[in-house]
Amino acid sequence: MSSKIFVTVSGIDKVGIVAKVTTILAQYEVNIEDIKQTLMQGHFVMFMLCDIEKSTYSFKEIKEAVTKTGAELGMEVWVQKKEIFDSMHNI
Repeated sequence: MSSKIFVTVSGIDKVGIVAKVTTILAQYEVNIEDIKQTLMQGHFVMFMLCDIEKSTYSFKEIKEAVTKTGAELGMEVWVQKKEIFDSMHNI
């Protein structure tokens, strides 16, 4: 099983989104391998490909922490295992 996960963050742009989400990922020992973000008419969207292989936390613990941080920011957050993401986006 792959140790790769996708984290997607979406919502109204405000100061501190990237800082808070990446800080929680660092605290949970998650390596960010790729990050893309954009702003579309005041709507912030960020995609991150991360690796949890060296984390001492479970996928569930990481997902709950990142989702909680997103809720505190008023953002929509999705955390998915790469295999699931890939299968959902392949026809």
